[in-house]
Amino acid sequence: MMKEVWKDKYEILKEELAQRGVNLEEVKESIKDLNIETPSWGYSNAGTRFATFEEAYAARNVEDRLEDAAKVQELTGGSPSVAIHIPWDKTSDYGKLREKAERLGVEIGAVNPNLFEDYDYKFGSLAHPDSSVRQKAVDHVFECIDVMREVNSDVLSLWLADGTNYPGQDDFRDRKNRLENSFSRIYDELPDGAKMLIEYKPFEPAFYHTDIADWGMSLNYCNKLGEQAKVLVDTGHHLKGTNIEHIVSFLIDEVALGGFHFNNKKYADDDLTTGSINPYEIFLIFQEIVKAESDPDVEDLDISYMVDQMHIIKNKLEAMIQTVNTVQKLYAKALIVNQTALEEEQKNLNPVKAEEVLKEAYETDVDPLIKKIMVEEGRSPEPLKAFRESGYMEKITQERS
Repeated sequence: MMKEVWKDKYEILKEELAQRGVNLEEVKESIKDLNIETPSWGYSNAGTRFATFEEAYAARNVEDRLEDAAKVQELTGGSPSVAIHIPWDKTSDYGKLREKAERLGVEIGAVNPNLFEDYDYKFGSLAHPDSSVRQKAVDHVFECIDVMREVNSDVLSLWLADGTNYPGQDDFRDRKNRLENSFSRIYDELPDGAKMLIEYKPFEPAFYHTDIADWGMSLNYCNKLGEQAKVLVDTGHHLKGTNIEHIVSFLIDEVALGGFHFNNKKYADDDLTTGSINPYEIFLIFQEIVKAESDPDVEDLDISYMVDQMHIIKNKLEAMIQTVNTVQKLYAKALIVNQTALEEEQKNLNPVKAEEVLKEAYETDVDPLIKKIMVEEGRSPEPLKAFRESGYMEKITQERS
């Protein structure tokens, strides 16, 4: 009965979108091409700064993490790659790891160095006052670049915990110069065609200042490095009230938008599932991207869509499925915005009608469209339901306990 309901709704939606002049087949192909990379670390045990909460089913090693990521891809069709974190995912043979991923139906995506857990990084990594510590951090990133070559990855994703906790602890400009030097050495080692993504974060774990505190600082470093360096926007790493869609549009115009970490937050830096707090924000971000993609004056966009979430309360795999499915829906809503009508109302200086064009798309129920795509690809139209009925949770819980 449920299948018939969504099928009927799809036919109604198809007719409605045709009246709006939307090419539904093009929309479907764009959604099918969307790659939302899930993080290997999101399938393992997680916690807060106070404690780690262990789950019997949680992935124990990189092989388990690949299997979980493959299960999410099998059910959603929207997450064909998985990011890895070194040394959390360190292994003796990365060629075999790549082959295992391929056998499971996924590929290895971004490689993430760990520049925050080692005791030597207490006062920073790439910006540390001690040149020997900076060298250690640079060498670790070089190691990750070697891993990129072995797993056929073309994305190096950098996030630093570097900063200070107290006024006077270190010199701001000295830290900036040290970081520029470290970045330059790393950039020179990048494989041809690879991207170096530089993430930013306003605070935490540093209490007083963070070395890359906002998108402008990240953009400045990228501009000094070259065209292979791009800004990574984490939708959870912003001060409350920040207009992220404005930042995204600005970075697109500067040919500097490299990728996303899709998270949500209520107050500060949180790894909540995408769309759980403010789905309209993600829709508006996608609207800027979709509009730019159809603009002949905009260079081809090369955006890596990634998830960076570690779940404690939610089932880890269900949270990933939920996030991927939500991103697909919000992207679909952006794809059906009547861009011609929007541009017309913007030219007419009519903010009410312009906003109504956006709201018409956002309030459209695209769930039947996503279900139709799932069925066309041979998947269940209800990925969460299919996961719960698959027996996968029972299987991995028994194997990993």
